[in-house]
Amino acid sequence: MNYLDFEKPLAEIEGKAEELRAMARREEGMDVEEQAAALDKKASDMLRDLYKDLTPWRKCQVARHADRPHCKDYIEALFTEYTPLAGDRNFADDQAIMGGLARFNDTPVVVIGHEKGSDTKTRIERNFGMARPEGYRKAVRLMDLADRFNLPVITLVDTPGAYPGKGAEERGQSEAIARSTEKCLQIGVPLISVIIGEGGSGGAVAFATADKVAMLEHSVYSVITPEGCASILWKDSEKMREAAEAMRLTAQDLRQLNVCDLIIDEPLGGAQRDKQGTIANVGKAIEGLLAGIDSANRAALIAKRRKKFLDIGSKGLAA
Repeated sequence: MNYLDFEKPLAEIEGKAEELRAMARREEGMDVEEQAAALDKKASDMLRDLYKDLTPWRKCQVARHADRPHCKDYIEALFTEYTPLAGDRNFADDQAIMGGLARFNDTPVVVIGHEKGSDTKTRIERNFGMARPEGYRKAVRLMDLADRFNLPVITLVDTPGAYPGKGAEERGQSEAIARSTEKCLQIGVPLISVIIGEGGSGGAVAFATADKVAMLEHSVYSVITPEGCASILWKDSEKMREAAEAMRLTAQDLRQLNVCDLIIDEPLGGAQRDKQGTIANVGKAIEGLLAGIDSANRAALIAKRRKKFLDIGSKGLAA
């Protein structure tokens, strides 16, 4: 288990319990179960207290946890007959974006998502989930395919933002993001988006302009990272805690603002402590959201989706 900064006291207690059990395994006849069980209870109580009322900054840390299930894990667990489709038919294939044809509960769908990678090698290959223009153009191609064959689209969002490198800018990064967002608003099939970790900037919006947007309990969704916001407003990236508070980037805040339609529960301690349980919860949520979308009238579906996003914030402006 990789522990976050605020979980260090918990790490000590759980470590001691594991040490005792390791000693008992090495020394025959040694009975430590009562002491270890007491430490387990203390750790469980501490975990509950730590996660009872997480600050926005701590939620950011949990959303970025390296051990959370990633897009690849969800696709392998929830979808069958997954056939990846590669390339934007223009420049290259972007490994930060996974996508292809699959079946969800035996229903043919198109699934697209950001993949951050799970170790040093794959993180570098996947560019830490930061897509380049070819990744968004691949997504546009897949959404076009879904629209042509009347297949629902499911997107899994987990990115700190689109890649801001020189090459990406030269190849039209902002245009590619805008085209992907536009395509989300144009397709006449159900579109479900789930924020499974970080939903960062236009790189997330390009996949999350959907009929229904769900967020995991400890995920975040914002126009910029707290560190980036702090650097701009206070000229000090160390003010990220204050920025996270001000940005209202948590699932709970965004549900109140009608940006998020559904909050998906995570196990106590975050998705990283029970990957299979989290994945199962996401699967149930997607199933329910898809069932609630009337896709019989394509024009009405598109109009409703467009209105949903045009109406965001309008109540606040009127007030």
